[in-house]
Amino acid sequence: MAQYHAVLKKEIETFVHDAPVKPALKTIYLGGGTPSTYPAPHLLDTFATLREQFEFDESTEITIEVNPGTVTTELLLAWKQAGINRLSIGVQSLKDIVLKSLNRHQTRSDVYAVLKEASCYFENLSVDFIVGLPGVSDDEWKEMIQEAMNWPIKHISIYFLTVHEDTPLYFKVTNKRVQLPPDDALVDLYDWTVDTLHAHGFERYELSNFAKIGYQSRHNAAYWDRKAYRGFGLGACSFNGTVRFQNSKNLGQYIEKLSSGQSVIEMSEELSGQQIMLEKLMLGLRQSKGVLVDLYLENITEQQRVLFFQNIDLLVQSGLVMYVDGVIRLTPKGYALENEVTLRLFSE
Repeated sequence: MAQYHAVLKKEIETFVHDAPVKPALKTIYLGGGTPSTYPAPHLLDTFATLREQFEFDESTEITIEVNPGTVTTELLLAWKQAGINRLSIGVQSLKDIVLKSLNRHQTRSDVYAVLKEASCYFENLSVDFIVGLPGVSDDEWKEMIQEAMNWPIKHISIYFLTVHEDTPLYFKVTNKRVQLPPDDALVDLYDWTVDTLHAHGFERYELSNFAKIGYQSRHNAAYWDRKAYRGFGLGACSFNGTVRFQNSKNLGQYIEKLSSGQSVIEMSEELSGQQIMLEKLMLGLRQSKGVLVDLYLENITEQQRVLFFQNIDLLVQSGLVMYVDGVIRLTPKGYALENEVTLRLFSE
């Protein structure tokens, strides 16, 4: 840990040293892995480095991802001292047997414990849930969401279950030892969830994200708006508007290269004009504010333009999008078919 911490600081200092001006930070996000286990002394030292190297003030949104069961009073106090002002708590489910099947080392009681104590120090708490988990009935899901409405939270993220290849869950599904709920049932459950959250003051501002007024995640919004960001640390990703790059995921290589003054960037990808347009469309449609068509139509041919508006007309007639004052937005029906809508708009 000490070795990693030392080179992490070096990566931050090297980046700022090479920058033409002292960068100003609007948001900071501690995520990936389990940042809530990072020792308090190291974390405070990291923030001391950030404050030396960057410009940021009390309005800077600073979030840390939190796994229930990893939090102590000492850590909460250290986070507060460091200036962290937003906690994103990975709840996923309140059913212990389901959490265990996901290899999550937490329990229902851990969730309640962290919510109770964290709310003493932080106002801006967010929780994550996964809809469609095997072993969670519709009634159990609804009971959990209704229960969460009584929690001291300002933000909720609702993610659909993604089964990644070569994971234990993938093999269980492939071998039919686990059966996933049908898509239609998930859409109905998602729609019920949206209505329930709305009734309790949580407005959807992105496909998977709901917040009380004034508590939308500014950091995540930067991703959806394709703003530049810089990641530090093992496997961290960065984006400058046209190129994405990622640090080495190998701990030994990361430490060795930074210690010897070498670059730790392992992968980079320059996006084509077509990829950028598709991203603008896809990420814009996910947000309630929608997509300003004029921004999308830059640098496309007249033939593409004609086809684009033809596709908009078809989607409006199908009840999947609204097109008002030059902005395309998904309808409630369209949110459930966001991928299909994006592909239709981008089809040639």
